[in-house]
Amino acid sequence: MSELWACKLLDADRSLVRYRSKRPKDEDVRQRLRVLSNERKRFGYRRLHILLEREGFHLNHKKVRRLYREEGLSVRKRGGRKRAIGTRAPIAVPSRVNERWSLDFVSDSFMEGRRFRMLCVVDDYSRECLALIADTSIGGHRLARELSTVIKQRGKPHTIVSDNGTEMTSNAIMKWQEETKINWHYSQMQ
Repeated sequence: MSELWACKLLDADRSLVRYRSKRPKDEDVRQRLRVLSNERKRFGYRRLHILLEREGFHLNHKKVRRLYREEGLSVRKRGGRKRAIGTRAPIAVPSRVNERWSLDFVSDSFMEGRRFRMLCVVDDYSRECLALIADTSIGGHRLARELSTVIKQRGKPHTIVSDNGTEMTSNAIMKWQEETKINWHYSQMQ
């Protein structure tokens, strides 16, 4: 059957059949998007858009979403509690004070059952506890504020190591990290 007759039969315009997209391929953006999503497995297109903008790719968030979906990317489902997530680069052993700090949360509960958490900030070289902040809830903004306070007292570290908790990967911490120019390394969980 000819194209003309097929289009008449379907009541469709022939320009629909002949249309060829003039949209650019954006291979460099696609490749960087794949690399970033492989490094940061728990980041969706919105957070990857922020990372791309930091690297100089100025794209509309809708275009990033389209490229993200076309590449078949999606936030990986958590299969279990102990999975490696985040940047997967080996980390060097610190050789001086303020080269690397580690952050982690510990939790406990009061006798009446209410839970509380403590943020522990430790210098990995000297093994000195730089801060212990206890509260019932410590979010990303509070974490950034407390880290800024510790930096005022102790000086700026080269790297901060943490797990992939929601406070550590929040937009507030990403913004704080960009402003302070401190490297953030997400630890590998085995």
